[in-house]
This record gives sequence, C-alpha cells and structure tokens, in this order.
Amino acid sequence: MASNYKIESPDMEKKKILIVDDEMDMRIFMSTLFETSGYEPLSARDGKEGYRKAKEVIPDLVILDVMMPGEGGVQMYRHLRTDEDLRTTPVIMLSAVGKKTYTHYLKMLNVRADEPVPEPDAYLEKPPEPEELLELAKRLMRDT
Repeated sequence: MASNYKIESPDMEKKKILIVDDEMDMRIFMSTLFETSGYEPLSARDGKEGYRKAKEVIPDLVILDVMMPGEGGVQMYRHLRTDEDLRTTPVIMLSAVGKKTYTHYLKMLNVRADEPVPEPDAYLEKPPEPEELLELAKRLMRDT
C-alpha cells in the first residue's frame, strides 16, 4: 500500500522527484503514485526540458526514460553526471529496453567518450511495479 510511504510531518519539506518521460500516461501514473505517497512530483516530456527543470529545482531524485524523441534520456543523464550541482542526484533509468541491452549500449557509448558515463543508480523496466518503484525511490533518497 502506498500509504506506508507517506511523509508524516506536515512541516517537513516534501522531497522533489523529477519524472522525465515522453509518454503522458507514464508521467501521470508516476506523478500520481509519488504525490499520493507524500512526495512532490515534477514532470518533463524530454531530456532538454528535464535538464532545464532539474537545474531550476535541484530535485532529490530523477526518474528518466531512456528512449525519447529529441534529447533522450542517455544524453540528459550525461548532462546530469557532468553538472556540478546535479552530479550526485540519484537517477532511476526507466525503459522498455531490457537492462542488459541498456548496459551494452552505455558501454558502447563509453568506448569513444573522453569522460565515460557511469551506470545509473538504478534501472527498471517498464512498466514498473508501483511498490518496487516507491521502495527504490525511498531508498535512493535516503542514501543521499
């Protein structure tokens, strides 16, 4: 039950979770899940908008779709990891692409990169299980 994850104290500032996904139904699903669990969800449709929002609000967690039109998740992830203010922000990569395929893709990108991109803090395949996503988010934000 999502109610197990609610922040109890009303005077505590809610943790901000930035959801970056080109699929509106996924943004709505995750925003609703996190809002009803006591967090402040923010959303963006692509990597460019997501990075701009991340710079503005410095979220406590970023949930990032891998494949999006325009600037996709991998490019945004690279920006996050090289940005002085955002490099330690935990990131959950979320995609319909299997983790093995994503890891291989990241290794191939890093072969030619001057500065290799590290693996994300977590990787989940779509569609995520609500309880698993909440527990993972809670753990990653607690570790920071």
